[in-house]
Amino acid sequence: MEPHLTDISRVIQLAVAPVFLLTAIATLINALNARLGRAVDRRRVVQERLHTQTAGETATAEAEISYLTRRTRLVYFAIFCAVLSALLVCMVVAGAFLGALLGADLSRPVATLFIAAMLAMIAALGLFLREVYLAVRTGTHNRP
Repeated sequence: MEPHLTDISRVIQLAVAPVFLLTAIATLINALNARLGRAVDRRRVVQERLHTQTAGETATAEAEISYLTRRTRLVYFAIFCAVLSALLVCMVVAGAFLGALLGADLSRPVATLFIAAMLAMIAALGLFLREVYLAVRTGTHNRP
């Protein structure tokens, strides 16, 4: 059975929203990458400074390194979840086109993939919010 041009054009119309979602996810990944870079750079500076400090200052530097490690880990997992969400959105678009081309009803798998993409995005945003909260709460000189 040949897919009709109207079926394909309808799928293209439906695929526009997920494609815009991919742009938003890419912007989030870019912001997360910048935060990760800052935390890693700061950790390198503190590690270099750690070698030249006295015993009392060493404890403060080690606490800051621990704090930066927590932030780095949160950003890493947020990036992981955002990339997973983007991959799932790509699978949604591919599934929609495959369903139209093959004449198969892939509505449930496509809906499941979209729900999974949204859950991964929620996780990424939650981790991002937690990392920002830690950064704002503790500042640069007031470590927990």
